[in-house]
Amino acid sequence: MADLEAREAKLIQYLNEAYGKEKELETALQAHIAMTTRDAYKKRLKDHLKETKAQAKGLARRIKQLGGKADALPAPGPDVVQEAAGAVVSAANKAVAAAKGPMHALRGTGEQEKMLKNAKTEYFNEAEEIANYNAIETLAEAVGDKDTAKLAKEYRRQEERMSKFLDKTIVALTKEVVKEEIPASQRKSSRSGPSRSRASSKAGKSSRSRSSASRASTARSSSSRASSNSASGKSKAKSGSSRSRSTAKK
Repeated sequence: MADLEAREAKLIQYLNEAYGKEKELETALQAHIAMTTRDAYKKRLKDHLKETKAQAKGLARRIKQLGGKADALPAPGPDVVQEAAGAVVSAANKAVAAAKGPMHALRGTGEQEKMLKNAKTEYFNEAEEIANYNAIETLAEAVGDKDTAKLAKEYRRQEERMSKFLDKTIVALTKEVVKEEIPASQRKSSRSGPSRSRASSKAGKSSRSRSSASRASTARSSSSRASSNSASGKSKAKSGSSRSRSTAKK
């Protein structure tokens, strides 16, 4: 490998980090697909496996265009020793990913629990990939490499879409785990909400009725007092008139 400028060397380093992660996930995704029984989830994993393979090829192609070699090393090196080390690291990463497959198959106690754990692992991996492509895009823009920036932006968006899908899938799978592993007597009743709502509604109506009755009673009391005062006033007026006539006669 020819000597590289600092710009190309750093770009190749970041691209290789992303490349190594994509190659690792190819094996992990294949294992997860084999374990998945939910049709929509399985289909999305298969689609993402295709994306992952395409991303790895795109990264390798861009690394080559920049004068580097696609491997799993955190940083490329021109000498034979470093190239040999890169081959060893690449093989080691593939071996680790392959070993994780059987381990993932042993996860959890039930089918839904196994898929949930896989989904959480995938979500974690998506976060790392998004971070990788964020860094590549930012670096490429800073050094004026529009092609690499465009590539990283496209791949980042693909990972973000997968992350959103997994976020919803984790919620759905957790609910399935509850149904599969938690006795019905220990779950929150779906009817408790409406019951509380109806009880609250009844209480509200009762309270409003009492309030209306109270206002009506107050109104009647006020009306009674007003009538009494009016009658008293008339009586006083008559009494005064009688006294006036008596005085006049005298």
